[in-house]
Amino acid sequence: MSTPRAAKAQPKRKTQAKTQAKTKAGAKAQAKTKTKAKAKTTSKAKLKAKPTAKPKGKARAKTKPKTLAKADARIKLPTLAKVPGVSIREYQRRRAALMSHMEPGSIAVLPSARTRIRNRDVEFPFRQDSDFYYLTGFVEPNAFLVLTPGRAFGEVVLFCADRDPHWELYNGELLGPDRALDALGVDDAFPVGDIADILPGMLEGRERIYATLGDYPEFDRQLLSWVKEIRARESGGAIPPGEFVALKHLLHEQRLYKSAAEIGLMREAARITSAAHIRAMRACAPGVNEAQIEAELTHEFMRNGARSVAYPCIVGGGENACVLHYIENSAPLKTNDLLLIDAGCEYHYYAADVTRTFPVRGQFNKTQQAIYEIVLEANLQAIDACQVGASFNAPHEVSLRIMVQGLVDLKLLKGSVEANLESEAFRKFCPHKASHWLGIDVHDVGDYRIDDTWRELEPGMVLTIEPGLYIPNNASTAELAARWRGIGVRIEDDVLITSQGPDVLTSAVPKSVVEVEQIMAGR
Repeated sequence: MSTPRAAKAQPKRKTQAKTQAKTKAGAKAQAKTKTKAKAKTTSKAKLKAKPTAKPKGKARAKTKPKTLAKADARIKLPTLAKVPGVSIREYQRRRAALMSHMEPGSIAVLPSARTRIRNRDVEFPFRQDSDFYYLTGFVEPNAFLVLTPGRAFGEVVLFCADRDPHWELYNGELLGPDRALDALGVDDAFPVGDIADILPGMLEGRERIYATLGDYPEFDRQLLSWVKEIRARESGGAIPPGEFVALKHLLHEQRLYKSAAEIGLMREAARITSAAHIRAMRACAPGVNEAQIEAELTHEFMRNGARSVAYPCIVGGGENACVLHYIENSAPLKTNDLLLIDAGCEYHYYAADVTRTFPVRGQFNKTQQAIYEIVLEANLQAIDACQVGASFNAPHEVSLRIMVQGLVDLKLLKGSVEANLESEAFRKFCPHKASHWLGIDVHDVGDYRIDDTWRELEPGMVLTIEPGLYIPNNASTAELAARWRGIGVRIEDDVLITSQGPDVLTSAVPKSVVEVEQIMAGR
């Protein structure tokens, strides 16, 4: 299988705006845009003739390109994420909001994700960098977004792969710089092959660079080399950037609060995931392999428009449920075991994250039900604790106390609840926190603490509630009766914080003992 590279061997293109980027602010361009077909040219010349500088933080209105040739005008753009409810204006608002928090005289540079090799010349399916996607909605590799607040000729600039008929023959249509203006709502766009000629000029004279250093080391080295070259010309009047600033804090704080459009996508991801879990319950039976249950999940995801899982499916029967991130999914299911499924789809880049545990034979035995109902009560009480103004850690504290109380009542822990909380003796059964942020990433971004204090929950935040108890069948539990050993139970839901109380996005998935047994009885 041939694997051409999107960014290599791209023809370079000289543009008037490129000359602007290489000169100092306010200098007049001398070159004219070269193009092979007038019908496909953009209005960069107009941007030069009538530059309009906007206040810091406001996205500059773009000038629309001339009408594309008829053949291009009819072409569907496959490299844009067709996201229900997320408009170009929303992406523009996101970029404007980010720029409004950047320091004066700054510039931000964000690389897209790169294609990765699975083996030999076979690539993994491409998945865009979450930050880059959040700001652009653009799903091609080998691209760069540049934000320059106050830049007269456009604050938002994209570098992306140019159209290449040979590459497109093998891989599908590219968007190309010309069409990016309308399709993405950016102010200007250039072939990525020209970035070394254009970006250094945009960096020069800026006081600081906001960057995501560490994520893409190869680009980090290139960026540092451009800054070094500018510094080498200081004696001739060049003004290099004075410092690098981490972009992630500003951007990730913004991503923490979900818009109405994002919430709509997460509801759909939750709906699809809920249907998949119900399907898995109905498919479960003694002798069925864990992999077959995984196939039921992914089938339901894809048939509903979710082309990918949000993370590898965890399908653990019996003792496998006690392995927190078990993904081998290869064992046959046994009649008297529980099955733990932790699986969620990714719908238009937004994740769901759901866990349910249920009996393979369709009915809980008394031992299983005793553990299950402790975890269920912890789940329900933790959800009730998801109130505006409560600390992020409040649901975990509530759920942990309930689980420790339950373990003490069953005599699986010795001593009082307070003593076990103080000594953390519970950790061999409750090893993880009960919550994390959820969004474009399954473990989504955003600080959990502010000034070493758990942050308060606010409307628009989405988090998981996932208490779990695990009693492994190993030396650590040798003193327990055999009936308890090898049981793992986790129950996880996705919760939106609202001023009216917690909104459980995944409430459609049964979790009471009666509901679960009824679903499985109808198999």
